[in-house]
Amino acid sequence: MKSVILTAAARLISAIVLVFAVYLLWRGHHAPGGGFIAALVTSAGFALIALAEGPETLRRGLFIQPQHLIGVGIGLAICDGVVAMLYDKPFLTGLWWPQGQAIVGTPIFFDIAVFLVVIGSILAVLMTLEEN
Repeated sequence: MKSVILTAAARLISAIVLVFAVYLLWRGHHAPGGGFIAALVTSAGFALIALAEGPETLRRGLFIQPQHLIGVGIGLAICDGVVAMLYDKPFLTGLWWPQGQAIVGTPIFFDIAVFLVVIGSILAVLMTLEEN
C-alpha cells in the first residue's frame, strides 16, 4: 500500500538530504566531511525514496548502473594519483591550481572518486535487497 503522505514527505526530505550531501562533499578538506560521509548521506536519501515509492522508481531515476559508478570512481582515483606523478610528486600528492591561490585541487577529485565508489556500492546492495 502506497502512502501519499510518505511519498510527498520522502521527496521533500530527500531533496534536502541531497543538498546537504553536496555541502558535505564540498567542505571535506576544510572540516569533517568528504566523499565517504557525503555518499552515506546521499544513500540515505535514495533509500528513503526506494522505501516510499519502490525500487523501480529509484532504478528509473538513475541514469547509470550502480556498478558503473564504482568503476568510474576507481578510475578517477587512479587518474588523480597519476596527475601528481606527472609533476614528479608521490602518488596521490595534493596539487592545486593556479599555484599559490588554491582555487581547485586534486583532493576534491579524490573525494568525488570516493563518493562514486561508496554510493555505487551502497546503491547496488540497496537495489538488490529491495527487489527481493
